[in-house]
Amino acid sequence: MTHHGIPPFSKGHGTGNDFVLVADADGAAPLSAETVRSLADRRFGVGGDGVIRAVRAGSTGDEVLDAAPTGTWAMDYWNADGSLSEMCGNGVRVFVRFLTESGLVDLPDGAAIDIATRDGLKRVVRRGDLLSVDIGPFELGGTRLVATDGLEVDRPGLDVATGNPHVVVALASEAELAGLDLHRAPALEPVAEHGANVEFVVPGAIADGVGAIRMRVHERGVGETLSCGTGAVAAALATRHWSGDAADRWIVDVPGGRLEVDIDERGHAWLTGPAEIVFRGETLSPAP
Repeated sequence: MTHHGIPPFSKGHGTGNDFVLVADADGAAPLSAETVRSLADRRFGVGGDGVIRAVRAGSTGDEVLDAAPTGTWAMDYWNADGSLSEMCGNGVRVFVRFLTESGLVDLPDGAAIDIATRDGLKRVVRRGDLLSVDIGPFELGGTRLVATDGLEVDRPGLDVATGNPHVVVALASEAELAGLDLHRAPALEPVAEHGANVEFVVPGAIADGVGAIRMRVHERGVGETLSCGTGAVAAALATRHWSGDAADRWIVDVPGGRLEVDIDERGHAWLTGPAEIVFRGETLSPAP
């Protein structure tokens, strides 16, 4: 039996950024904020940083997602607090892994699939055991002051738009990064109108055109997560900007693992990393 019409689910993650995924090809079981919060709850539900519904464009009930070409798989992505999100770089890779392991699509090595998101179509390419997603063009913005627990002095953060709004803050050392307490959302001045993910970054060395950084992130609507795909891209782009565009490939180490960010000749950012489905199950009706 299922709970509140929720079909059988899968649990997946990309470098520890975890999601509950359900297949609803015909749009018969739309999500609600209450259902999402219930599923994402780590003590009373399945647990996850977000919930993703796989549905065909034209059947989602979402004007933006339904604008995609007919038959395209759409990623109906919700944050753990029940709010909608434009995009999720780890989520879209896990979404494609879910589609392939569920037998809904076939994606041979080197092949690509376009996925509808609230930030438009995203192309995902299989590269062996890894998946790469074209995050698309990006935009560097202005500076905000960022205050958070564990930092004695407010730090400047750079606005970076990668489908989601981000603010990236450079730190001086790994000790400073480890000393952050990200249980509460960092305070931004000026305040971001629609909220923002905040990434804290320690830049490393650049060698042979490849840069390295370490990162922690507080995601809006979620809290601190082990990884954030669009956040890793934002962190790499900000560090690239600060370095004078010294590298077009970046290795981003997050608490949940390692991601790669590449800037192609069109100025698009690509995110590459693992995506795994770790278990499947079903929600049970509550006891009478």
